[in-house]
Amino acid sequence: MKDLKMTFRWYGENDPVSLEYISQIPGMTGIVSAVYDVPVGKVWSNESIAKIKQQANAHGLAFEVVESVPVHEDIKLGKPSRDEYIEVYCENIRRLGAAGVKCICYNFMPVFDWLRSNLAYKNSDGSTSLIYRDAEVLALDPNEKKLSLPGWDESYTQEQMKSLLDDYKLVDEEKLWENLGYFLNKIIPVCEECGVNMAIHPDDPPWGIFGLPRIITNTQNLERFLKLVDSKRNGLTLCTGSLGVAPDNDVVEMIRRFGSMGRIHFLHVRNIKITGERDFNETAHMSKYGSLDMYRIMEAAYDSGFDGYIRPDHGRMIWGETGKPGYGLYDRALGAAYLGGIWESLNKK
Repeated sequence: MKDLKMTFRWYGENDPVSLEYISQIPGMTGIVSAVYDVPVGKVWSNESIAKIKQQANAHGLAFEVVESVPVHEDIKLGKPSRDEYIEVYCENIRRLGAAGVKCICYNFMPVFDWLRSNLAYKNSDGSTSLIYRDAEVLALDPNEKKLSLPGWDESYTQEQMKSLLDDYKLVDEEKLWENLGYFLNKIIPVCEECGVNMAIHPDDPPWGIFGLPRIITNTQNLERFLKLVDSKRNGLTLCTGSLGVAPDNDVVEMIRRFGSMGRIHFLHVRNIKITGERDFNETAHMSKYGSLDMYRIMEAAYDSGFDGYIRPDHGRMIWGETGKPGYGLYDRALGAAYLGGIWESLNKK
């Protein structure tokens, strides 16, 4: 019998989805959270970390996964100031490890985190979901208007955004690879000391946006990434929805390949429906609603000996729920129960 470490994203005390409700989801073992009131590039206090753990534990939930400790743009750009920010990052790893955190999910996407064109697309059944239409995104000019995008980039002013985009004109994919390697070579030894796994999240979507380089996009690049520092501590967050929107990406094969290497530390499992070239909708988790075979995805994880953490990723907003787009309670809870059911069937084969 293989247990499943099912987790749920929690955005802290201001999250409309309470820890009480999360703890009531069948099979839920822990939360995925972070310290949200500290600017990027600053040290998280031990008190703030301990508070999250105490709050989770009080509801019978573990706090062993952080998503995320953001990587400062100066590190991605390779600026002289990067060493200062990397040392701060290392200190946060030490503090999280001491508090019992086992896995840190992060990304190396320039400027933007995950990107969509509509956060509340109305489906035929009345639910709403996140969608991406490449033509709509390409029609935007980030230099001329403040984009309404999810993620910590929302804090940027127009001037800061323009300055960042100008800085990245000097950073192509190879330079970004070089800067990522420099970062990993500094932090992975700390992870080895502290017993913490780093799990990079794929670029979402996995193609260039606004001329910015994106490199965590396909099997070849995932292999290249893992070779930058050949340590089990240097691993992946395998996000089926992020990678699965590119038809050439076989996420089932990816899970089998990298799972058998013991390099997948975190699974984000959700379904998407490809509606055109570089166009997609986020859907309910069940296979029949999207382009991904969720049973085969879970089977690949099971067969490869996956023993990391998993969470249902974005969900639709259903049953009149309001809140953070993609992060309501009901649809993600349904996804967690569905994935747990698949896992039980695999255990009983």
